[in-house]
Amino acid sequence: MIDPRAVVDAAADIADGARIGPFTVIGPEVVIGRDTWIGPHAVINGPTRIGAGNRIYQFASIGEDAQDRKYRGEPSRLEIGDGNIIREYVSINRGTGHGGGVTRLGDRNWIMASCHIAHDCQVGNDSTFANGASLAGHVTVEDHATLGGYTLVHQFCVIGAYAFTAFGSVISKDVPPYMTVSGNPARARGLNKEGLRRNAFPAAALKTLQQAYRTLYRSGASPDEQIEQLRQQAGQDAHVGLLVRFLEQHRRGIIR
Repeated sequence: MIDPRAVVDAAADIADGARIGPFTVIGPEVVIGRDTWIGPHAVINGPTRIGAGNRIYQFASIGEDAQDRKYRGEPSRLEIGDGNIIREYVSINRGTGHGGGVTRLGDRNWIMASCHIAHDCQVGNDSTFANGASLAGHVTVEDHATLGGYTLVHQFCVIGAYAFTAFGSVISKDVPPYMTVSGNPARARGLNKEGLRRNAFPAAALKTLQQAYRTLYRSGASPDEQIEQLRQQAGQDAHVGLLVRFLEQHRRGIIR
């Protein structure tokens, strides 16, 4: 299932059922899982491990050295899970020694054309990156997040679960779970209601999260007071509990 015009290093580990298109280059220390399809003209360098059932389209650059002046060739790697769609001209770099050494992309993510995922980023599962969305180094994107086209994310920021960034957003602080943000610099615009409905959140959960949004962005309370009020609202609600944990752990301050 390897096109004879592809260049595959003898040290690469290609599982049964994987398909590699013409003029693609696969370097050493690359592992490609079962039923993964790689189109023409892609370049994959290692150490990189790619799981099962992925689709990687033409001209993608996967597992290249970190674009970081501090990177000096130290050992680092890229790990990609299962069932991801990685479209044309996407670039995903390996990690760095000072950043943990590994870049990770989880399962079932949809990465559209010309996106960039830099060194040491950690992307969860079921996220969507629209065309041109880019992560600087050390960014975390939690599960089910959606990045609108040409969203730019500053290094070390965290995008919370089920968050939505609108087209052209410039993210320089953490984005709490369930929120919609937009603008340059990005500001909170409301709850990501449409995204939550698409993920089958019940009406009661939407109502509870709407109240949590008002507490966080409309109450006028101090950050510590907001967290305490949200703790009281959380009760047995796991969604608000996740929001509270995010606020307790955020690193750069949250988008206001």
